[in-house]
Amino acid sequence: MANPLNREYWYNTKTGQVEIGRQSGWTDLMGPYATEEEARNALASAKARNERFDEEEKAWEDEWDNEDEDQEL
Repeated sequence: MANPLNREYWYNTKTGQVEIGRQSGWTDLMGPYATEEEARNALASAKARNERFDEEEKAWEDEWDNEDEDQEL
C-alpha cells in the first residue's frame, strides 16, 4: 500500500507498539517503515533476514573451506 502522507512508522521494541513518527529514543526503535503493517512485522522481518544471512554466510564459509581443501591437494 502506498504512503500518500509520507508518514514514517516505527516499531518500539520496548512497548511492542507501532509509532507514527519517531516518538521514542533510538535505542528502542526499529525503522522507519513505509507502512504500519511493515512496522508491526518488524521483528518477524528481522528474524527472517537474519536467518537468510546466516544461511548465506554458512554457504560462503563452506565454499571457502572447500577451496582451501582443493588447494591442499
